[in-house]
Amino acid sequence: MNNDTVAGLITSIRNASKNRERTTQYSATKVTESLSQILYEEGYLEHWLRIPGKKPKISLTLRYKGKDRAPCLTGLRRISKPGLRVYFNHKEIPGVLGGVGIAILSTPEGIMTGKKAREKKIGGEVLCFIW
Repeated sequence: MNNDTVAGLITSIRNASKNRERTTQYSATKVTESLSQILYEEGYLEHWLRIPGKKPKISLTLRYKGKDRAPCLTGLRRISKPGLRVYFNHKEIPGVLGGVGIAILSTPEGIMTGKKAREKKIGGEVLCFIW
């Protein structure tokens, strides 16, 4: 089991996307569920589902576009790592690919996109960039 759940989830999604798989599963935690909800709201996932059990999992259905099934998720990058945390205040939150992608932050008010954090004028730890 991976101790860095964010990196594990990102890797699972990246691998499924590159192999053009429709779904992928990962262990369910509050962080992975929040990330899944954000990816769903931003249009990168068709849907996600929490599978209950002794060790709960989340099932993610990836979104593809066109007849050639090009993935909507073209890139994921972990920014803040367990050995090196990266924090920004609301004025310094970076844009991703000129506004095409999203930054996901862990803030005192929960996990949210960089855009929402700028609107609420709160900073936090930048977990990852997605485009």
